[in-house]
Amino acid sequence: MKWYIAKRLAWSVVAALIILTIGFVLMDIVPDQNLQVAQFEAQQDGQSAEQAAQAYKEQRGLDEPLVDRYTSFLVGFVQGEWGWSYRYDQTVVQTLQQTIPYSMMYGVPAIILSTTIGLVIGLYSAVNQYTKTDYAATLFSFFGVSIPNWWFGLVLLVVFGAFLGWFPIEFNERLAQTADGKLTWLQTVDSSSHPAFIGQDAGGQQQVGILSPANLRQLVLPTFVSMTGLIAAMTRYARAEALEYVDAEFVKTAKAKGVSNWRIVARHILRPAAVPLSTILVGRFLGLFLTGSYLIEVVFGIPGLGLASYNAIIEQDQNLVLVTLLVPTFIVLAGNLAQDIAYVILDPRVSYGDRS
Repeated sequence: MKWYIAKRLAWSVVAALIILTIGFVLMDIVPDQNLQVAQFEAQQDGQSAEQAAQAYKEQRGLDEPLVDRYTSFLVGFVQGEWGWSYRYDQTVVQTLQQTIPYSMMYGVPAIILSTTIGLVIGLYSAVNQYTKTDYAATLFSFFGVSIPNWWFGLVLLVVFGAFLGWFPIEFNERLAQTADGKLTWLQTVDSSSHPAFIGQDAGGQQQVGILSPANLRQLVLPTFVSMTGLIAAMTRYARAEALEYVDAEFVKTAKAKGVSNWRIVARHILRPAAVPLSTILVGRFLGLFLTGSYLIEVVFGIPGLGLASYNAIIEQDQNLVLVTLLVPTFIVLAGNLAQDIAYVILDPRVSYGDRS
């Protein structure tokens, strides 16, 4: 097992390097719009476009050969020096520290709720196969997997935000912060002196923070949109795995002995089905969420990691693009390794060599 983990870690490093190299080369090939803007503005001011281009490249370190820039980035990345974000005018590390918490605000509850709800629906659908409930769960699964998150988010914003006014259309990031811009869990402040309430009629004492009612209210729609696809995926996987054991001989024996339905589902169906489901929970589930978070944050204006990566791509902020590309890569690679380890723990028959 130790040798297997060592090989997987080595392969994870190789996979990350491949993805990083592809991203670095693509960022170098794509024409830089900011460079073109700098040249155009220089020409408008009667200056040399070539000198403006050279100054722009020197400022961003693009005047060096591709191999030298790539090597410098790798060395700095290993040393923890991830460069400067020109889009946010601060270091990349500071940008990550500011954006990741906002992605977790809706991501963590979406994953937890989706796992629980999807698992329950999938098991119930498998036990009650070919019933109206099973057909409804199957229909919901196809709907959740097929519908684009960005389109569904826009529909919810129009219906529940613009028409009904139940939820805010614009995401207010200051609702989770103190007056000086630091994240807090829950705090009571004077609305007249807090930036989150500027231009609003809210008076007196108001609550701010991650767990404040106003912040939770604006997180409802993005969390729900994230959950639709995740619940649908978990429902399909849980139903498919549970169906393999619904008519198994040991389940029939348990029913003949008068074991309660709840005990049969929990111990005789869920337990063996949990082995393959563990691979889905860690690997594919994280992949679904990370790929969907980009467009969700763009649609709802959440200043999270996905929106930061999107803005970095538009602005061709190379350092931020590469780091935001590597963060989900490392999460998925670590998740795949964790799911293999969980597979061994849950099923003693599985072995990856030396089992100790």
